[in-house]
Amino acid sequence: MGSVPRATSPFRVVFVCTGNICRSPMAEIAFRGFAERAGMGDLVTSSSAGTGDWHVGERADARTIDALARLGYDGGNHRARQFTLDDFDRHDLIVALDRSHERILASWARTPADADKLAVLLSFDASAGGNLDVPDPYYADPPMFDEVLGMIESASRALFRQLEPALRTTAL
Repeated sequence: MGSVPRATSPFRVVFVCTGNICRSPMAEIAFRGFAERAGMGDLVTSSSAGTGDWHVGERADARTIDALARLGYDGGNHRARQFTLDDFDRHDLIVALDRSHERILASWARTPADADKLAVLLSFDASAGGNLDVPDPYYADPPMFDEVLGMIESASRALFRQLEPALRTTAL
């Protein structure tokens, strides 16, 4: 009896916020960390983008990099980019960091299949208590970045746990 062939490409997730320098890089990096620690880094990829083009090419906000570093993540290589319509084709799941991003992405969806790929990050985390919006820490102080990263890490962990059984099946 032969084995089921493994999928040729990983499951691709993109996290989307406003400028791609605070929340979505946190989610991209935390989610990737969960996949790598589970030994599944080759089965799933994560990236991030912004709905706007204000910060394209810039590094993540220094407070984002610092918050990530405090939890053992490396955000130093991140460069901001804007979400494009091609992202609908390149990704299996498009995760908005708040409902305003979800609305923007839904308005950009070209087909029902594009719209079906959309989700809001906190919807995966039962401990979020029905709150679906990760607050934007950009105009806040560094402790707010730590708080936001905690929310993102919890929801990213929940998302990874939801995907993990399917990823394990793919690996067989």
